[in-house]
Amino acid sequence: MCYICIRFSILKDMRKYLTLIIIFLAGLSATCYAQKRNQAYEDYIKKYREIAVDEMKKYHIPASITLAQGLLESGAGRSTLARKSNNHFGIKCGSSWDGRTVRHDDDRRNECFRAYRHARESYEDHSKFLRTGARYAFLFRLKITDYKGWARGLKKAGYATDPKYADRLISIIELYELYKYDRKGGLEWVERVPNPHQPYLANEMVYVIARRGDTFKSLGYEFDISSRKLRKYNELPKDYEFRGGEVIYLEEKRKKATKDHIVYVVKAGDSMYSISQMFGIKLKYLYKMNKMDEDAPAPKVGDILRLR
Repeated sequence: MCYICIRFSILKDMRKYLTLIIIFLAGLSATCYAQKRNQAYEDYIKKYREIAVDEMKKYHIPASITLAQGLLESGAGRSTLARKSNNHFGIKCGSSWDGRTVRHDDDRRNECFRAYRHARESYEDHSKFLRTGARYAFLFRLKITDYKGWARGLKKAGYATDPKYADRLISIIELYELYKYDRKGGLEWVERVPNPHQPYLANEMVYVIARRGDTFKSLGYEFDISSRKLRKYNELPKDYEFRGGEVIYLEEKRKKATKDHIVYVVKAGDSMYSISQMFGIKLKYLYKMNKMDEDAPAPKVGDILRLR
């Protein structure tokens, strides 16, 4: 056989073996990637992704960040705090917390942590914790799809002491493709709602300030709540037209105000309804606490009303 033919044959065999090696390595890589994914993590994501997306629509926190933090802080729901106290985010009591508590060892022994009746409460409180915390305010200037910025920002703001906290969140988001929930429920939503309402809190409930031209339908579309529920939550008639400036709750109002609002001194322009909206109290309970009939005259300036 000629030299050139022999050389060509060798090169052909080399290419064949090289192709086999590449196929083998690709298969090995895919196998290793599949092995990295934890079934418990997959199950947790399926269980709580809908809640995370709902919270994103209300509070503008990326669902990917919420899910990644829940996975990391709760060990995919298997930590003692998550199993016994439904605390999925490792949030400690803090001076403002007046709900249920539990003691648990963390940075120090026997620290106070928040406890919840259901996991959904933990998710809601996590959103409120970030939304109302002054040190996290800068995060809400980031795009809802910027999960890397959010992860690094949470570490910078001191959410966790772990120096690798941001990297761990980003790794989880990318391995489990959690960013798709931001794109699916976030980016499309941002495009549909180019000028979203800023959410606020009163009586531990989310509300927005209505603008002139808003309708129950447009607000319901933005926050994924039915028009009927919005009217019911805010005790407004079906034909009500927004003038702008109204407090509109995105969840049902309470029977009484928080502990730091015991009474209220009536000011000029106040009505029983405006006071009920101001403090997030159902109108009938505000009348009841103050032993007033619902058809009674409006309170006078200087009158003192009970709020709880």
